[in-house]
Amino acid sequence: MTEAITFAPGNYRYVPGVFQYSAGVAAMPGFRLLRVSFARPVPLADGFAAAERAMRAAGRPTTAFAACELRSPAPFTEAGFRAFNEQYVGTLARWGIYHSGANPVARSNVCPAIDPPAEPSFHAFAFTVPDEAAGPSFIVAGSGEAPEGKGNYRDHIVRLGDTSPAAMVEKARFVLGEMERRMAVLGFGWADTTATQLYTVHDVHPFLAAEIVRRGAARAGLTWHYCRPPVVDLEYEMDCRAVFEERVMAG
Repeated sequence: MTEAITFAPGNYRYVPGVFQYSAGVAAMPGFRLLRVSFARPVPLADGFAAAERAMRAAGRPTTAFAACELRSPAPFTEAGFRAFNEQYVGTLARWGIYHSGANPVARSNVCPAIDPPAEPSFHAFAFTVPDEAAGPSFIVAGSGEAPEGKGNYRDHIVRLGDTSPAAMVEKARFVLGEMERRMAVLGFGWADTTATQLYTVHDVHPFLAAEIVRRGAARAGLTWHYCRPPVVDLEYEMDCRAVFEERVMAG
């Protein structure tokens, strides 16, 4: 099993992923994750600026930036997704986080099917703050129904092009398993979560009880966003977290 890596400047551990994001983060002892969401999507540059102001106000360095949730206008082609990611990690490099292909920041990036933003935007971000009494907190990055780091998504998507009920069950099982794998690397499971988010435009009710609720993935409820995953042909994505302080910021 992959082992979590300590990112000491940010006071968190992370599960190694691909260059654009890690598979998940967990605050180190003596720290906790604070999540801030926007009341409405905020363009990428403005979102980074707001996150930097929030961290400075909390007395934290930019390296404390640990996770973010983005919203994009529509699913990217594979080439378009890579181009976007190369732009995105530029800010992380300037902040002293991204270096030589290693990226500790967890991320979800999905595409609202109705009323999408005009450009890639922030929905939420999280950073570490000191708290000696804090319990464990973590954020698992979003995953669709294809393994990452394979060079492309299309050749590895579960039931490519098939959105039948049987195919959606297989896609969901893959993603749920990946959530569990990422949590296990950090030392957690569904029983530790405070929130689970689901992103799809397809009907999940046929397998909601058997595949999601019964395995404990909805122990704190389930937030279903009517969104598509960020790459063309992906149809189902989830993320989850254990965060005990969450704030909402005006957009």
